[in-house]
Amino acid sequence: MGDTEDTIVYRLGANCSLDEVEEGKTYLGRVQGFAPFGVFVQLNDRVKGLVHKSNVKVQHTERDPIIVHVLQIRSNGNIDLEEVTPTVYQTENVTRTTTTVLIADIGKKIGRTVLVEGEIAQIKQTSGPTIFTVVDESGTANAAAFVEAGVRAYPEVELGDIVALTGEVMQRNNQLQIEASSMMVMEPEDAARVRERIDAALDERAEPPDLPFLVESEVLEALRPQMRNVAKEIRKAVLTARPIILRHHADADGICAAVAVEQAVTALIRESAGDFDAEYFLFKRSPSKAPFYEIEDITRDLDFALKDNVRYGQKMPMILLMDNGSTEEDMPSLKVTRIFGLPVMVVDHHHPDEIVDDYLIGHVNPYHVGGDYGITAGMLGTEVARMVNPAVENQIRHLPAIAGVGDRSEAPERARYLAVAAPEYSEDDCRDIALALDYEQFWLRFSDGREIVKDILNLSGEPERHDRFVHLLVEEANRAIEEQLEAIMPHVESRMLENGAHLFMLDVELFAHRFTFPPPGKTSGEVHDRLVREHPGEPVVTIGFGPDFAVLRSRGVMMNIPRMVRELHGEIVGGGVSGGGHLVVGSIKFVEGMRDVVVDSLIKKIGEAPI
Repeated sequence: MGDTEDTIVYRLGANCSLDEVEEGKTYLGRVQGFAPFGVFVQLNDRVKGLVHKSNVKVQHTERDPIIVHVLQIRSNGNIDLEEVTPTVYQTENVTRTTTTVLIADIGKKIGRTVLVEGEIAQIKQTSGPTIFTVVDESGTANAAAFVEAGVRAYPEVELGDIVALTGEVMQRNNQLQIEASSMMVMEPEDAARVRERIDAALDERAEPPDLPFLVESEVLEALRPQMRNVAKEIRKAVLTARPIILRHHADADGICAAVAVEQAVTALIRESAGDFDAEYFLFKRSPSKAPFYEIEDITRDLDFALKDNVRYGQKMPMILLMDNGSTEEDMPSLKVTRIFGLPVMVVDHHHPDEIVDDYLIGHVNPYHVGGDYGITAGMLGTEVARMVNPAVENQIRHLPAIAGVGDRSEAPERARYLAVAAPEYSEDDCRDIALALDYEQFWLRFSDGREIVKDILNLSGEPERHDRFVHLLVEEANRAIEEQLEAIMPHVESRMLENGAHLFMLDVELFAHRFTFPPPGKTSGEVHDRLVREHPGEPVVTIGFGPDFAVLRSRGVMMNIPRMVRELHGEIVGGGVSGGGHLVVGSIKFVEGMRDVVVDSLIKKIGEAPI
């Protein structure tokens, strides 16, 4: 053959068969293997031929590209090839006129060979075949490819590639699976066309339904665009098989927010994913001890994510922070997420710091629209969950009331959500469930306790067991609280501040039981509630402190704890002051040797706050 610009080299598409190969034409192939009599060449994964050793022009190694001329196609299907070495040529793609099948329709094609175009969302190597998870504009499917036991099939295919996949649709263990006969990474131009098509369809499928909120609320209505954005990103993550890690504050409010979303997401995963157990490896809920995303949290999450990426071929996850994530204390962890390209969203009601928004793709916070912490994370989370998956509404509609009561909300929305939960759940029922959550989460530590928590929230379909379990937990929690208060109340110190507020102080390190329920924050809250009842209508501030921390609770004093923390950090050199929370409920950390200085300065600032 002459080396002219008119030389055309054909590239056989992944779905092509022998029918698309023509004698006399030149094709781009890949060296498959060697024999004493010549070189085996793959024109694609389904078609191969032989270059006799007399027609080999260049020495090759396995998987080298090679250009070959078709000398003859024999009646038995064998192809005789000749290697050619044009220096200048044009390439043209050969495609089979096979209609692409949408993944959503493969259930109608069992036992038939189909062509699917989509994105590789996961590559999992088993002890047998390689399992590729493929996503197109209509759904998700698994494709099994086998070379030999435990050996990676199609090693050239990588996570995120757009591929043309051909194979037979099979049903195994009541799950649809494509037995791959060929898989080819699409050329950039074709890949761009498919990706544009998939992205447009996914954007439409991910759009949340337009639902009224469970209650009337000006704050929620003002937050609707931000909530829809978060819900859409969650839906898109599910539809594209991106894992979601949900981190939440480990109290009743944070748990209610997170579990509402958990119910919505896991149901959506079961509906759209190819694996029965996909909800367990595509969604993970983890409690955070502090009301912010700690370095310990991101370190654990990143460790698991990187391992899953390497071992199971998963995408890096989306991080969803609930009842935390809004403050400067979250910044060190958020900086880590940026380095590793992890998208982060926040649904929170702590007083926000503007700096965090540069690191987020979505942020729902009532302070952004003139609201405050009275709109709890559980309220926000349940409404977002309904947008993600309206089918779970009847299961989760009582969670905002539990969150509102558990977090002592004074917003008008609290009463409205209680009305939604009634008559199945009274205010006392909600208070008991919230206490049971706090008590059980204390013993669960860092575990999500998924099934236990579902029992407490009456989501497991066992209402009688739920009633008995909550009753027992509340009984045990109240007994522990009474023991704690009996020990600490005699040691509570009081004074009157300049602004007329009662200040009560308790050393939760020296005069309270340690390493048991209730922990210091809960202990301070219980003491505060008792003191408020003893001084009706009067301003009350309670400080529970240990060697290097202080927990604040206020009723009737208009403090701004995040601002006080920033001021103390700048004013007390060597104090190591940090912390935050809500405006009148929060915590402060400092170095132990500076406790007296920090606490004295803190008291002075509280005394200057308006009543």
